[in-house]
Amino acid sequence: MTEKQFTITDEAGMHARPASALVGTVSKFKSDIQLEYKGKKVNLKSILGVMSLGISSGSVVTISADGEDEDEAMAKIEEAMKAEGISN
Repeated sequence: MTEKQFTITDEAGMHARPASALVGTVSKFKSDIQLEYKGKKVNLKSILGVMSLGISSGSVVTISADGEDEDEAMAKIEEAMKAEGISN
């Protein structure tokens, strides 16, 4: 299992466009990928789950990946977070 913390830098927080891009990035991986915020964990492959957390700017989230392609998945997540301006 691999995990990493990210600080949300988008001033609108984790809204629909970046959440959708992130979900699209991880959906192709076999690993179980979870997003944790304020003690709640959701499947990062679920746009509804991600949006239900109401993540605001400045929040710290933890993303974990567990499975055969977890390292590749985490690398792509980091790329997507930067490319979409979600986190730096």
